[in-house]
Amino acid sequence: MVAAQPPVAKIWEWLAEIADPEIPAISILDLGIVRDVAWTSVDGCPTLRVTITPTYSGCPAIRTIEHEIVAAVQARGIVDVTLTVAYAPAWTTDWLTARGREKLRAYGISPPRLHAADRTSEALDLTRFVDERAACPRCGSERVTLTSRFGSTPCKSLYACDSCREPFDHFKSH
Repeated sequence: MVAAQPPVAKIWEWLAEIADPEIPAISILDLGIVRDVAWTSVDGCPTLRVTITPTYSGCPAIRTIEHEIVAAVQARGIVDVTLTVAYAPAWTTDWLTARGREKLRAYGISPPRLHAADRTSEALDLTRFVDERAACPRCGSERVTLTSRFGSTPCKSLYACDSCREPFDHFKSH
């Protein structure tokens, strides 16, 4: 048992060490999955509450992520942990950090474009998914060809660069 409650900022640091199970080059924090970390009281006992939002409702990695979060904080002496999965608001690729986008690019995955400025209403604009502009993570060229709407995971598409001829995954905008 931890002698004192670690500050929430310290817990965020611990969670930043957890890699995404499907894309190990990026942390769950850089991916924007962790929404909130707070101390609460359950029956008078301090309990750590971590709120996460999966990248999509059927994400096969969510159980692994939950397990990794609990294991990370329990390994540091926090026994009472409550995980909350929040589906609303839905996760968006706009929640990826700038550092996360750069890590994706360095790993060979074209990061999604930011769309926050495009959101003028709550209505889903499907046209942004049809004309997704990918850039080659290796040479930066936007002269690319979509080869498959589905890449190595459901959240990615497969492209080929027309300039350097290398294939690459592109993280789809959500």
